[in-house]
Order: sequence, then structure tokens, then C-alpha cells
Amino acid sequence: MTIYDISEKAGVSIATVSRVLNGSDRVSDRTRQKVLDIIQQCGYTPNAFARGLGLNTMKTIGIMCADSSDLYLAKAVYYIEQELRAYGYDSLLCCTGYELESKSASMDLLLTKKVDGVILAGSNFVYEREPDNRYIAEAAARIPVMLLNAAFDAPNVYSVMSDDCKSVYEATMQMRSSGTEDILYFYNADSYSGKRKLSGFLAAMEEAPAASGPLTEFYHGSHEDIHAMIGHLKAVHDRGVAFHGVIAADDNLALAAVKYAAEMGYRIPQEFSVIGYNNSMLAICCQPELTSIDNRLETLCQHLIATLLGVLEGKEMPKRTVFSGELVQRGTTRPELTRTE
Repeated sequence: MTIYDISEKAGVSIATVSRVLNGSDRVSDRTRQKVLDIIQQCGYTPNAFARGLGLNTMKTIGIMCADSSDLYLAKAVYYIEQELRAYGYDSLLCCTGYELESKSASMDLLLTKKVDGVILAGSNFVYEREPDNRYIAEAAARIPVMLLNAAFDAPNVYSVMSDDCKSVYEATMQMRSSGTEDILYFYNADSYSGKRKLSGFLAAMEEAPAASGPLTEFYHGSHEDIHAMIGHLKAVHDRGVAFHGVIAADDNLALAAVKYAAEMGYRIPQEFSVIGYNNSMLAICCQPELTSIDNRLETLCQHLIATLLGVLEGKEMPKRTVFSGELVQRGTTRPELTRTE
């Protein structure tokens, strides 16, 4: 028995059932009693019902992330926990790894802990094959599920994301307008976000095709092995592929591109340009400092928690919210060329 079954039997919306469970005064006495009668008849007693009756609640949110050593995910977890704590909620963190079986098991574990909601931090939790997303839909039948920087259309699932496609598209167009034509897109993930970034690069290159065509390279190694990333770029060069600009899917890869350019003797940004993604602390840990796309992670996390708390209070909340990223210009890119008539 789920909240959806209750709403169907009572002939009211899911939001109305949620308001009753959370003790909201935005429900008439008659409707409230009708919903409570159905709940009593069906023996439906989840955490939300206990909270609606003024009884004990765990006041705990489950957080799942694939890899807490990843700079982006570590920062996301930090922002999420800070926001939850500010509103009196504790959190349980599961570092799931990247295998579907482990993610599903972690979701089951959090559900047994009676958490009030689950946050999936990062885009690696959503798959192209619909059956692989069943673990999300089944959890959402019991509690709200929040997706950070990914989207999945299912009841009780809410997404807050950055427009990765648009951000990479605009970054690519900026690099090309500064005079760099032979641009390599360097990436290491085929996740939901990873695919959106790649589509932005390809869209920009299709708009004004370069003689070399769109150059893309997928890096399969560790996200911490900068030397392996440099070696990958050298191998591309050794294959005879000419490139003097790199747009990277994250700042780790971009940092490797900066080091690659230095080892090859290119002057940055005069002869070689680099743009990273995430605007992490790595952006100011190289010389020259790295131009990077700020995907507004802190804002995303704040809005995600606000949406989750609204859902728990029985409010109607947007199913998907998208924020625009911002290109932060530093020393690894040239300004756009001034056009003369």
C-alpha cells in the first residue's frame, strides 16, 4: 500500500494525501477525515503518517553518491548536509560506487532506516534503459526522491539541475570566437550529465563546422590520475590529431590539458586554450589559472533541499528546475576577437 493507492481510494490528489499526512491546515475537515479513514482501513503507517499525527519521526534524509572522493560530489554532499542541518534534519550517506546492483542495495538500506526522503547526488543514478531506473521509481512510491543534476520522469521524483548542454555549447562558441578552431572535447563519463555536455559541444561544432570536424576523446582511467590524462592527450597528438584547444568535462581533465600544453611547449592562452567544468578549487591551482564553467552547485543544492522540504510539508513543488551555468574567465582562454566591418 502506497500514498498513490490512498489517493486513488480516497478520490483525492497525491498532494492532498501528503497534506493530510503532514498535518497541513490547507485541507477541509471532511476531506481530512475521508483520507484518515482510508489510511486506517488499509493499515497505512509510513513515516509521513507518523509525522502527520504528531508522533516521532526520524527527521533524517538519505544521501547517495557514487564516489565521495570526487571533488564535485564531495562538495555537493557538503552543501546538502549543511542545508539539511540548518532545517533540523540529519542525514545518512551511502557511497554506492557505479554499479547498478550496489545503488539498488543502498536504496533498500536507506528505506529500511525509515528516512523521510532520499537524495541522489550526481547524474550517475539515472540510466537510459527504463528497467534500470526501477529502483528509483519503487522508492519514490514510498518517499520523495530528489535528483541532483539529472532527470527522471516518475511520480514523487524531483529534479534540480544545471543546463550542462547550454553551458558547454556557449563555452565552445566562446573558444571558437577567440580564434581557436581545432578544439578537442575531453570527457570521462557517459552519465546523464555527461551526455548533455557532449551534446552541447557537438551542437556548437555543427553550427559552424571546423575543417578537422568535431574532435572528441573519452578517458577511461581514474579521475585522480592526472599523469594518465596527460598521457592520453599525448597519445592523441601522436596519432596525428592536431588540436590547440581543449574543453574538458571536469576540472581534473582540464588541469591535465594545461599540463599537457606546458609539456608540449605551447604558450597558454596564445597558442593553446583550455576550459574546464565545475569551477572547483583546481581552477586556481594551476598557472595560468583555469577558465571554467561554474554550474552553480551551491545554488542547486539549496534549491533541492527547499524543494524536498516543500514536498514533505505537502506543498505543490516543481518537478524539474533548471539553472544556467556561467563561464568564469581566467588565464587559459583568450578574449573574443573583435570583428571589423
